[in-house]
Amino acid sequence: MFMRIFFYCILLITLTRFESKAQVKWINVDSLFGPLPSSVHVFKTTDLLDGKPNIAYYVEADLKDKALEFTTDTTYKRRLTPSQFYDKNEKPLLVVNATFFSFATNQNLNVVIKNGKLVSYNIHSIAGKGRDTLTYRHPFGSAIGISKRRDADIAWLYTDSSLRYPYSRQAPVKAMRDSVQAFTKTGAEKAVLQSLDSNKRVRISFPAWKMKTAVGGGPVLLQTGEIRVTNNEELKFAGKAIDDKHPRTAMGYTKDNKLIILVVEGRHAGIAEGVTLTQLAQLFKDLGCWEALNLDGGGSSCMLVNGKETIKISDATGQRPVPAVFMIQAKN
Repeated sequence: MFMRIFFYCILLITLTRFESKAQVKWINVDSLFGPLPSSVHVFKTTDLLDGKPNIAYYVEADLKDKALEFTTDTTYKRRLTPSQFYDKNEKPLLVVNATFFSFATNQNLNVVIKNGKLVSYNIHSIAGKGRDTLTYRHPFGSAIGISKRRDADIAWLYTDSSLRYPYSRQAPVKAMRDSVQAFTKTGAEKAVLQSLDSNKRVRISFPAWKMKTAVGGGPVLLQTGEIRVTNNEELKFAGKAIDDKHPRTAMGYTKDNKLIILVVEGRHAGIAEGVTLTQLAQLFKDLGCWEALNLDGGGSSCMLVNGKETIKISDATGQRPVPAVFMIQAKN
């Protein structure tokens, strides 16, 4: 009897592990959001995720289709709902929320690039609390960008209003800690140097990141096709908060030049409970993405395709006003 119970437990553990890594099935729902260009598709899943109810959508767009324009929009000291951005920008094909922001100031907390110009900057100084009130931590925020050649990239950035371009790293940089609130480019270079192997003599690679379009968020979810959530470097969520389930917005890209914009519904008990950042990373890996980036989630998560909502918004009042969005416009 004992052996039967033992083998049953082993089987149950094995099946549970298999289920947690099983791919969900995505169904093409283009017909619900048409008309769409042939290079853009919309997919939906309602498959259980780790045994929990789940609703998610993603849009796949061909980065090399010159009939598509990938762009951004942002506001100054105010916020708009995604539907208001949709009307303001002559009804683009896709509108999705992007950056984290301050409710108090309506300020973006991440980089935004529009038509090659920096219009918003990363916040690089986080004040300490309690006994550490006189210290500051200086993280490098991550962003996803699209170049003039329509190549996508995810990088960790230093930004400053005095600089024309962000400066970038293709690997995460450990947040620097000091007692100086300002974080200059010299300080950023020092942080990069400290993050390298001190036993090796290497030249610092800290080039300008010349993107036509970009939005910031964090943490990074995928690197070189593998799950690696860089929350410890980017300091987005404290402690075990990365394991909390929430509505999510995120973007990634494949090596064959497909941009993936994904939203997950959440905070609807028994219907759609949201996902952890690790689960979100797994979804992108299963879709074949090379890199992927988390964006602002929770009540901000909202994606419109031809003006129609995909997921149900978690806020009881409907779409949350945000200061920045990523958009796809179909050229006539």
